[in-house]
Amino acid sequence: MYGFELHQAKSVADATALLASTGGKALAGGQSLVAAMKLRLARPGHIVDLAGIADLAGIRSEGSTLTIGAMTRHADVASSAAVKSVIPALAALAEGIGDRQVRNMGTIGGSLANNDPAADWSAAVVALDATIVTSKRSIGADAFFKGMYETALAADELITAVRFPVPQKAAYAKFRNPASRFALTGVFVAKSANGVRVAVTGAATSVFRSKPLEEALGRAFTAEAARAVKLPAQGLNNDLHGSAEYRAHLIAVMAARAVAAT
Repeated sequence: MYGFELHQAKSVADATALLASTGGKALAGGQSLVAAMKLRLARPGHIVDLAGIADLAGIRSEGSTLTIGAMTRHADVASSAAVKSVIPALAALAEGIGDRQVRNMGTIGGSLANNDPAADWSAAVVALDATIVTSKRSIGADAFFKGMYETALAADELITAVRFPVPQKAAYAKFRNPASRFALTGVFVAKSANGVRVAVTGAATSVFRSKPLEEALGRAFTAEAARAVKLPAQGLNNDLHGSAEYRAHLIAVMAARAVAAT
């Protein structure tokens, strides 16, 4: 590690002011930022700790919307009776993130702000057409994720909560890397009155929607319909963990498993 100045914010206004004045980085659960700092991939001179802002954590179910505070831990989502009642797919997704330590420290807001290409939460946000609420505005899921580790957030803007519309059906399935437990390919499928949305993580440089799968499942919401879709490998990741063609195959397979689980 190296020298840096730690600031412990007491409120969202305090945190955003510190970020603006220092040009530092926000620290949520630390599961991504601290690891990056150890590897010298990130070297912020100032860190703004959000742990003391109580208003940023919590889960609230109101009618057709489930709201999760940005500093809510993955483990708290996984064990939440409210989440299991209205969108059980989110509880199952949270339970499958990393290991026990990661789940007890990592937060939904930190994961979304980091936008790792293989993160699980991004797929849920996109498939459910969630709204990311920040210290400045509300951002729709389709406009939030911009590319690898890139989002629509400004440097001094914080995620405060995520609002999920309650779907008719939803499920997530991922083929995970056995070491990191990140998604080699993960697919979140959601059906609502507005149609079917399918979001894919781990297969490309950022989360994306699969229009071929959405169209096929819009006609017939069955595992067989998903499995029959042949997806192009163009634009998908090609690395030591799997070829682009392998990932294209996995997308349809994981989509079929997700539909079968709804």
